[in-house]
Amino acid sequence: MLMRFLFSAAALAFATWVLPGVRMTASEPQDQFLGILAVAIIFGVVNALVKPLFAFASAPLLLITLGLFLLVINALMLWLTSWVAEQLHLGWHVDGFWSAFWGALIVSIVSFILNSSFTSRSEVNR
Repeated sequence: MLMRFLFSAAALAFATWVLPGVRMTASEPQDQFLGILAVAIIFGVVNALVKPLFAFASAPLLLITLGLFLLVINALMLWLTSWVAEQLHLGWHVDGFWSAFWGALIVSIVSFILNSSFTSRSEVNR
């Protein structure tokens, strides 16, 4: 679980580094590191608590689009994470929906690659 959390934080940091619409305003490296860890915690909580509600409420759209609507849900979860991070003054911001969309796509891909590369077969079969 700790590894998945760190992979999520690394994926968020990568998206922040790559996308101009996703940014960290802290200037000191230790503040950026702690900020990304805090954002990863928020992102995990949002994905654990809010995302299932969105997926359930949009089940017909998910069926019609063969699951592609999950990209929109992921973007909304990243955007919600940005809003919560702003309320907590963490200095992490997503500019708009399209930045959230591309950010969520990058976070999903990087997390998938890291999780599949560094988890053992016994953890996958659990």
